[in-house]
Amino acid sequence: MADVRYIQATKLYAGTETAAVHALDLHVADGEFVVMVGPSGSGKTTALRMLAGLEEVDAGAVMIGDRDVTDLPPKKRDVAMVFQNYALYPYLTVSQNIAFPLRTAGVKKSERERQAAEVARRLGLEDYLDRKPAQLSGGERQRVAMGRAIIRKPSVFLMDEPLSNLDAKLRVQMRADIAALQADLGTTTVYVTHDQAEAMTLGHRVAVLDHGRLQQCGTPRELYDRPVNRFVAGFIGSPAMNLCEVALGENGTVALGEERVELDPETAALARANGRGSVTLGLRPEALELTGDGLAAWVEVVEEFGADAFVFCVADVAGESTRLVARADARGAPDRGDRVALRVRPNEAHLFDPVSGDRLGAR
Repeated sequence: MADVRYIQATKLYAGTETAAVHALDLHVADGEFVVMVGPSGSGKTTALRMLAGLEEVDAGAVMIGDRDVTDLPPKKRDVAMVFQNYALYPYLTVSQNIAFPLRTAGVKKSERERQAAEVARRLGLEDYLDRKPAQLSGGERQRVAMGRAIIRKPSVFLMDEPLSNLDAKLRVQMRADIAALQADLGTTTVYVTHDQAEAMTLGHRVAVLDHGRLQQCGTPRELYDRPVNRFVAGFIGSPAMNLCEVALGENGTVALGEERVELDPETAALARANGRGSVTLGLRPEALELTGDGLAAWVEVVEEFGADAFVFCVADVAGESTRLVARADARGAPDRGDRVALRVRPNEAHLFDPVSGDRLGAR
């Protein structure tokens, strides 16, 4: 096993002026599971392919352990990749697909079959060894693809949206299986997804990319509780954080309609030092509670998820119609069309610079 380092790694495609990946600095520790997440075009898949050797690195370097692999072909990098579309050989059995890397390495047939059977047992595929891919479900095919990667015993696993072709229920089960498998094997893993729920569930740390630039890398809890900028704040969390620009008061408060939100002195001082007359106020859905008085709002939609409900409202904030979402107990949730009042829970506000988008203050 080995750690992975991107050192100012950059990829610029011909005919474009903006780098697909710009000066990426990221360290994945030995045995760590890091998930790259971001919207389409954020550079996450390109970054993974640079590590795999499937894309050239135009500047900077990529290291695996103590080896500079920047200019090495894929087969010399000691990595194994699991693709979105499984990439199985349709004419080979499950056993033969799993054992294929050993076949190309010249391992004897009896040893290939023994190792394939052991990997299949680990993945719950022992009853499918003689089947062809067409006889398997999507989840079973993905397990075969993972088995083919595992049997190589690589230094690093690379996974490119491996669950995107599966239905919602199966994705949840496979997420748990992948997390358990990685913990059992202890192999350094870099995983790419556009699904933030997947990222937050699987990753020891999550690297958020946007327009080819690393925005933040931290534990799921760090990203949720302390997003470094407005982009991360709006991207991480479902439903997304409420974000709206509000005037900065002289007394260390901001106004959310009729609601006054107190700022810590450091945050207010930072905003004033930047010469801002306003700040971007960020509130997670759980930071807004339904009360008898507060910011008047009208309920557009209520989404119930078991014990919780998310109440999507419209309110007048600074003279503009603003959509806000609050979390409530499903048993006491309002109905669509109801008038409600929203109050901000103490010490729950996030503040961002309205121009740079950077976080303000310690909270």
